[in-house]
Amino acid sequence: MNPLIRAAVLIAVLFTAGAALTPAGPQAEESGMSLPEPELDGEVSLEAAVAARRSVRSFVDATMSLETLSQLCWAGQGVSDQQRGFRTAPSAGALYPLELYVAAGNVGGIDAGIYRYLPEPHELKRELDGDLREELAGAALGQRWIAEAPVVFVVVGVPERLERRYGPRAERYTILEAGHVGQNIALQAVTRDLGTTMVGAFVDDEVARILDLKSGHQPLYVIPAGEPR
Repeated sequence: MNPLIRAAVLIAVLFTAGAALTPAGPQAEESGMSLPEPELDGEVSLEAAVAARRSVRSFVDATMSLETLSQLCWAGQGVSDQQRGFRTAPSAGALYPLELYVAAGNVGGIDAGIYRYLPEPHELKRELDGDLREELAGAALGQRWIAEAPVVFVVVGVPERLERRYGPRAERYTILEAGHVGQNIALQAVTRDLGTTMVGAFVDDEVARILDLKSGHQPLYVIPAGEPR
């Protein structure tokens, strides 16, 4: 082979291999609206929050502050180790197969709409305009309290992110991780005198349509959050 051609081929191979090894998380190079910094030292103990947590199915018509929404997002999927990128909820292989969506209907400082939480920059990325809480309540078999809450979280799983390492157990690990996130949000809500409900009864395809989810992205949890009535 011509030496020049051989050198060109070698450079191409090395460049391709290097590109394949470059980490690219699911939210790389994305940006959105910055959220207030989360508090790391609250006044309510973990034991008190665990003891006080209850499922709430009636909410008052009260605005949620952006600071509180920020805290709930961080509790669910926020980064807790800036150096290594670890998050508040455990994840198989630290591969993070979840996306946290926020259906905001009554939040101070932001318009109603569907937002996606970006953990690494601690931001919200606007995905859809308009208040879609009523539609989510309809997709959840008419559970009215979902439409009443100022905010509805939707935990979405992407098992594909785990399949290469964990094969057929990827879906199981994704579902387990959704449970960790739901509990984190519920306990953090207690520290803000808020209530939540873990909703698993909904039509998957309808929720996916409302959020305009990509193929392979599966809604796993619907979590309304707000001030209890």
